[in-house]
Amino acid sequence: MTEADVRPAYPPELRTLLDGRWRRVRELAREHLRGERFRPVAGLGAEEHRERVFEQLKEIAATDMSAYGFATEYGGEDDVGASVVAFESLVCDLSLMVKVGVQWGLFGGAIQALGTDRHHAAYLPRVISLELPGCFAMTETGHGSDVQRLRTRAAYDPATEEFVVTTPDDAARKDYIGNAARDGRMAVVFAQLATPGGEHGVHALLVPIRDADGSPMPGVRIADCGPKAGLNGVDNGRLWFDSVRVPREALLNRYGDVAPDGTYSSPIDSDNRRFFTMLGTLVRGRISVAGGAGGATKAALAIAVKYAGVRRQFDRPGTGEEVVLLDYRAHQRRLLPALARTYALHFAQEELVTALHERHSGEGERTRDERGQRELEARAAGIKALATWHATRTIQTCREACGGAGYLQENRLPQLKADTDVFTTFEGDNTVLLQLVAKGLLTDYRQEFGDLDPLGMARFAAGQFLGAVIERTAARSLIERLVSAAPGRGDTSDLYDRGWQLGLFEDREKHVLDGLARRLRRAGSSGADAFEVFNEAQDHVLAAARAHMERVVLEAFVAAIDRCGDAEARDLLDRVCDLFVLSAVEEDRAWFLEHERLTATRAKSVTQEVNRLCARLRPHAEALVDAFGMPDEWLAAPIALGAEERRRQGRGAAPGR
Repeated sequence: MTEADVRPAYPPELRTLLDGRWRRVRELAREHLRGERFRPVAGLGAEEHRERVFEQLKEIAATDMSAYGFATEYGGEDDVGASVVAFESLVCDLSLMVKVGVQWGLFGGAIQALGTDRHHAAYLPRVISLELPGCFAMTETGHGSDVQRLRTRAAYDPATEEFVVTTPDDAARKDYIGNAARDGRMAVVFAQLATPGGEHGVHALLVPIRDADGSPMPGVRIADCGPKAGLNGVDNGRLWFDSVRVPREALLNRYGDVAPDGTYSSPIDSDNRRFFTMLGTLVRGRISVAGGAGGATKAALAIAVKYAGVRRQFDRPGTGEEVVLLDYRAHQRRLLPALARTYALHFAQEELVTALHERHSGEGERTRDERGQRELEARAAGIKALATWHATRTIQTCREACGGAGYLQENRLPQLKADTDVFTTFEGDNTVLLQLVAKGLLTDYRQEFGDLDPLGMARFAAGQFLGAVIERTAARSLIERLVSAAPGRGDTSDLYDRGWQLGLFEDREKHVLDGLARRLRRAGSSGADAFEVFNEAQDHVLAAARAHMERVVLEAFVAAIDRCGDAEARDLLDRVCDLFVLSAVEEDRAWFLEHERLTATRAKSVTQEVNRLCARLRPHAEALVDAFGMPDEWLAAPIALGAEERRRQGRGAAPGR
């Protein structure tokens, strides 16, 4: 195989399919996020990096991007899907990506979702224009995932018609708050709301933290979190409140209000239900993080695949030439299954963004019912966990695949690795999120609003009949037909039969869920410690969530292929999907063997077919990463950008050791 043979251009339909419903947003990002202002720069000091990112933020505020997610009457475009897609396009600097998310996703999004008309009119135009930089102050030093037990307190004083916001101790300080250390002037502060009539759980209030000169407001103490492993262009800070008084109108009162005399009222009677409803409105942030992780993963793969297409190492016997890295099967196995999973997650993310957008806009089916909201939240939790873990693993693989060149800052991979590492824990710790997914799979849990803690789940499990819930998430009728027509699971069935593949993933999910239900049922037996029963089953809980989410991701991929109208692109995507499925089966073959879904002979065949698929997709590897539409300026890695020039000159990269 020669270098001239290995890079056919991707079918144009492939880019169109990947860009999807919000193609215009992706094209505008490719067009506008260019030039010196947005060029990735390595090695900046923290203050210099923060200043650069804030200047970039100002330029974005002057475009439509800042307005996508907000209502038209306040200067927005009322296009939530566009706002998420724009966010994931900011791979030129992930600090900028996060800063955009803080300002217009978290801060502005909370005002829009939790506030009412008075807040929208007073604040949203200034949020969109960046006249009012803000923060999202939820996480505390002592409470991250367990938001319901935050300890910051907002007590209402009827005599002055004010809330008094207090940080009782250092464990209750607001921590890791983006925009707090340098640029933010106001924060959406989540606190336990108290009135003379009692305690009402976590609510959000608008609290000024800096005056017009940038000095902390009276009673507000601000500290810098200091250098981080990555994302040092984001000014993460800590906030303490010493009896800070804000007017009654500062309460974001869509789901709970306080009258001048201190009377509390809410359209939702249950404290638990109100809390989960409030958090559910903020699901866009979690979905955005999944998309951002996907963008970073695509950039890393583009760099590694392009480099592997020109870098040579060791002689090919009888030719007098060194072998291109991507011709080695071991190198293909490093990169191509990861590329296939990236495609799969891309289409799953697209389905998720569409569901979010349609729920927000009132389009489509089941846009307002509670069950639809619970499904959206659970799917967002699962995709976020899978996408961010995949980013962490894949970017590290890409770094190793590029050898010493991948360790240089100028080639971006170290920065992508450092910047995405925290994605696995912010907007929800991944392990906790998968537990949330598993809860949603237990029969009728969507109608419950119990605590998110392990004891609450165990008590629920003890009192309910549990069983597997298999619901199609994409292209329902197509997938039903494929599964119904699939052959059995014997050695004679075709590993490439899509119905067989779908049925295998579905069968694993149902089996794991049934087993989990039986284990948790013991929580209700005489003398059983419900917490211990659940704690012992956590490995099973996580396995159930993973099995479910892999099935959801596969269904999204199958639905995307079905939408593809170009025969060449469809054939290529079919092979990429096969690689995703068979590499996933290979990775979990211990389970499939233990549960007799595969024989030993069949398991060996899976490995052989993964090898064959890697060989078949090797000539298309660069076309597949090119189809992501990452401009060279976004990659900014000499080992990737020099690939074309080296190819034209008929040589590989500079000789290595």
